[in-house]
Amino acid sequence: MSKNSAFDEIIIGNLKTLEQYVPIVDRVHGDSHPEFHEVHKLFDAINKKIKTAGTENPELKEEFAKLRDVTDNYTVPSDVCESYEAVYNILSELDKAYQA
Repeated sequence: MSKNSAFDEIIIGNLKTLEQYVPIVDRVHGDSHPEFHEVHKLFDAINKKIKTAGTENPELKEEFAKLRDVTDNYTVPSDVCESYEAVYNILSELDKAYQA
């Protein structure tokens, strides 16, 4: 993975959860929260880069910058489920670890 061990730990511990939750949250909440469609696209781009990077450090600055913008710095809407909240929390942790 990357040269950032905190980022690697969060990825290893949470990538499968995100792969499971993101499409479901998009399907369930996408109509009332269309911004989540963009979150889904950005996560897919991040996931692809992580998987193709191997032991290299993937370049994710642009994707995380867009995620912060789209999610208003990972602000969880008040009318969503725990899975939606979990996705934002994990993405926020990844973002912080990536920048460390």
